Order: sequence, then structure tokens, then C-alpha cells
Amino acid sequence: MRLIKETHINFMGARKPAVALSAALILFAIVAMVLRGLNFGIDFTGGTLVEIGYPQNVELDQVRGDLAAAGYDDAVVQHFGTATDVLIRIAPQPGVTQSELSTRVTDALRARADGQLDLRRVEFVGPQVGEELAEQGGLALLVALFGILIYVTLRFEYRFSVGAVIALAHDVIVTLGFFSVLYLPFDLTILAALLAVIGYSLNDTIVIFDRVRENFRRVRKGTPEDVINLSVNQTMSRTLLTSGTTLLVLFALLFLGGEVVRGFALALIVGIVVGTYSTIYVATAAALALGVSRADLMPVKKEGAEVDSRP
Repeated sequence: MRLIKETHINFMGARKPAVALSAALILFAIVAMVLRGLNFGIDFTGGTLVEIGYPQNVELDQVRGDLAAAGYDDAVVQHFGTATDVLIRIAPQPGVTQSELSTRVTDALRARADGQLDLRRVEFVGPQVGEELAEQGGLALLVALFGILIYVTLRFEYRFSVGAVIALAHDVIVTLGFFSVLYLPFDLTILAALLAVIGYSLNDTIVIFDRVRENFRRVRKGTPEDVINLSVNQTMSRTLLTSGTTLLVLFALLFLGGEVVRGFALALIVGIVVGTYSTIYVATAAALALGVSRADLMPVKKEGAEVDSRP
């Protein structure tokens, strides 16, 4: 028994307003990134890493509160190994050296812990390392998109591959714009979330494209728009169930997972919502605008096949 009945929604009939909305979102995201930029974390900007050991288990919210009271509101705090070991990342402070910064942080925490903590390790991430990470992260996104372009071209047809890449670029730009507008911290975990969004959105797109190819070969009547509408409706139950269950887990991580995974979960939530939308209204609409037809997806007949089939 089907959990969700098959729908009969004219998705492609609304593709022009949807494309206009996507273009507006992309433009808004690009303007936001140009004017505001991204709030790069220590992974990209460089900074000081301090490892502190407490005599007993300590809550991260308590450590964050102690650091905020000392003037370090932007410090990133997480457990390191056990609940007694805390790893603190602090962005560079103007006019303060690495050693001075680590000393100030340790003294501020020690004063609130009655001196009962140990300084385990101090490391410095230089801005050159952060710049290299940013370049490599951007290169990873470009390589992923190029690989997807080749993969979809070989599996389906080049019009589909262009539509898939446009949809994935749409997802990445809109998600980046979201982080730029709210000026949320952007670190390596968010970059990993963007790569995960690319994989998730591509999977949804491949499922729909596979059904489109199957229906082009099976349904003899109807325009390409009708076939794509049929395919999207047939896969809608799968799309809703997959997106819904994934979002349930991500919302649990967002509200219950703690500060460390909050940005990662938020990036995935935005990416999955935008990715589900783009799979329906961007990838398929782009393929339709490029003129995909039944003839493009029909299997190629081998020369001499009729002769070989004779007895």
C-alpha cells in the first residue's frame, strides 16, 4: 500500500515563475556575498588553538560563558577526547601575539575555575594555511561539479548534465548567500556540508532523470513537458519521504546536537530544502529549455541487428 498517493501536479506549468524566483535568489545571494562577504572561521582566517584540561567534567556552555565574560564571544569551544578536555579556537586579536592571547584565555578560565585547570597545548593556524584551505575547498567544489557534468552526460544526455550542474550551482550559491546574509560562521564543517548537499541534490536529480528517460521510452503520446510532469509526480512520494526523514534527523542535530554541529546541520537543512526545490524546478526546467526530446533518449539501434536476429 502506498503511503502517499500519486499526485497530478502541473510542475512544469509553473517553471517560468520558479526560474524567476531562482534567478532572484541567486542574484540576492551574489550581492550579499560581494557586499557582506562570508564570516570565515579560524580554519580559513588563522588563529590560536588552546587545549585546556579540567579536573572534572565540564559543560561547554559554561566554558563559552566564561570566555564571553572575558571578551571572547567568537571563540569556538568543543570537547576533545573526553568531557574533561576542552579545545578552544580563537580568531586573531589586533595587537595581541599568539602567546599573549593563549595566556589571557588560560588566565580568564583559571580565575573562574579556582585555578584548577591545565594548559595542555597551544597551536597557531597561520593565515596562509587558512587561505590554502579556502582555495582547496573552492577547487573541491569545482572538481565535484565538473565530475558530475561528465557523469550525467555519459549516463543520460548532455542537456540533462547541464541542467544538473545548473541546479547544483544554484543550491551552493543560495546556501552560501544564506550564510552571508545572516553572517553565520563559515568553517570547514560548513564546506563539508556543501559537498554533502551536492551529493544529496544530485541523487534526487538522478532519480527524476532516470524516470524521465524511462517514460520517454514508454509513453508514446505527450509532449516533453507532459513526460517530465509525469516523471516528477511519480517520484514525488519518494522525494517527500527521503527529504522529510532526513530533515527530521537534521533538526534533531540542530536543536540537540550542541554548538559544534549546529552550523553543519543548518547548512544541510538549507541545502536540502533548496536542493529539493531545484531538482524539480531548475534541473528539469533547464533540460526542457535546452530542448530535450524523446529522440534524444531512445536507445541507439545497432547496425545489422535485424540481420543478426534472423534465423
